[in-house]
Amino acid sequence: MRKEHTPSLNDKAYLTAVYRQYSPALLAYLYRHLRSLEDAEDLLLDVFLAALERSGFESLGAKEQEAWLWCVARNKVTDYHRKLKRRQGISLEFVPEEEYEQDYVTPEVVLLRKEEATRLQEHIKRLPALQQELVRLRFAHGLRSAEIATIVQKSEGAVRVMLSRAVKLLRKVYENE
Repeated sequence: MRKEHTPSLNDKAYLTAVYRQYSPALLAYLYRHLRSLEDAEDLLLDVFLAALERSGFESLGAKEQEAWLWCVARNKVTDYHRKLKRRQGISLEFVPEEEYEQDYVTPEVVLLRKEEATRLQEHIKRLPALQQELVRLRFAHGLRSAEIATIVQKSEGAVRVMLSRAVKLLRKVYENE
């Protein structure tokens, strides 16, 4: 008689499967509420660490696990916003002037960067619609080729080729200026 395998939080394959199943939606939720990818990723890690620390998590059914993870994610967002309200700031008059990178934040540098970003946006708008979307997904949203391929329903290789062509085209436009 065979024993039925019960999942365990020590089982790496089980943890990976749970993470892969729920992390994309949870990350999107966290990012939508925090507007910072780094903070959203940190809270996502906290959600799954809480699952590791919860005794009996692996014995919950799939629906209960999902509901529990969503509840923890919502609570983490609430805690994050509470902490933001309580953070104490310090007046700039008490910060030594040498703490600033003077050249980095001068009005001229800010203006030049803004102009460069505007020029880049204009050049991107001249690309075909699909290439515009690929460039946005890759560089603005930081997605990888495999993730982009899923979104645009193309092969990963095709996405890489189209991205490469778009970047070469943009590079050529800049060289000609």
